Amino acid sequence: MITLSVVVPVRDGERFISDALASLARNARRDFEFIVVDDGSVDDTAAIVAESEVPGLSLARNPAPVGLADARNVGLKLASGTYVTFMDGDDWLAPGYLAGLVAAIDGLGCDFVRADHVQVEGRKRVVHRAPEARRGLVLDPRDAILPADVRTMVDYPYAWAGIYRRTLGDLLRFPGSLHTAEDRPWIWRLHRQAASFAVVSMAGLFYRRGVQGSLTQIGDERQLHFFDAFDLVFEDLEPEFMPKAVRNFCALFAHHLELADRFTPELRARFEARGAAMVRALPADLVAAAVPRMSVEREQALRALLPEIPAGARVRREEA
Repeated sequence: MITLSVVVPVRDGERFISDALASLARNARRDFEFIVVDDGSVDDTAAIVAESEVPGLSLARNPAPVGLADARNVGLKLASGTYVTFMDGDDWLAPGYLAGLVAAIDGLGCDFVRADHVQVEGRKRVVHRAPEARRGLVLDPRDAILPADVRTMVDYPYAWAGIYRRTLGDLLRFPGSLHTAEDRPWIWRLHRQAASFAVVSMAGLFYRRGVQGSLTQIGDERQLHFFDAFDLVFEDLEPEFMPKAVRNFCALFAHHLELADRFTPELRARFEARGAAMVRALPADLVAAAVPRMSVEREQALRALLPEIPAGARVRREEA
């Protein structure tokens, strides 16, 4: 019987996949399986994985790239564990981390458990804590969406920062149409529809940030999927959560505007036009309430594009 399935999507990851595999080997148990999904790599990624001797490892290959969301979905279909977690192919795990996650969700008995993580930039290591302060307690996921004006668990969307019961079924599937921001509608749906969750003080996943070639560093047309992702967030959203979702979207849109130099002029114009249209379609009072709570830079970026946003009262600013 398999206790834990670890889904590892990777594309053209030959620089880092050996580190990821070595960390899986240090976490291996007889009841763990590791499913690497090679998403149409054209480098030596698949060969490195195929030649590895990590216990419980299997390799699935997509002939052509389908994107991170559907690559994860391929792994989910192959998973047989009681629980499932994720790791990207350029990240790595501390020894014993996976066993700790399993012990946490076994002990708490909830649908899913979220954890902290370590962000890596070169030699720099910074622990990023999940926003929920209540640790080791079983909570209602819906209670962790609000309040609107502070960072909450829907602002911490990383699928790899946690462990999930596979019986959650379709709640674990990612929107396959998206090539970026796929984790945003995913985390919102999980918190709106799952029955229970908890947060534990574990930081055993090391997340490489700013990797050359990653989608976060590339300003191509796939960045427009950010808007498709939030269309899914807003779809059938309960009115009580709308202030949070509006603030969430506006803050992230402003963040993308700050990075718009990575776009071609044509793509930047399309990105700004679609974003402005989405903001104008949102309830004006909620936009007016959200914007003054952002950083000065994000507020200025939004107002430069949308000068019609009403000026709101100055308040303590929070980042999404």
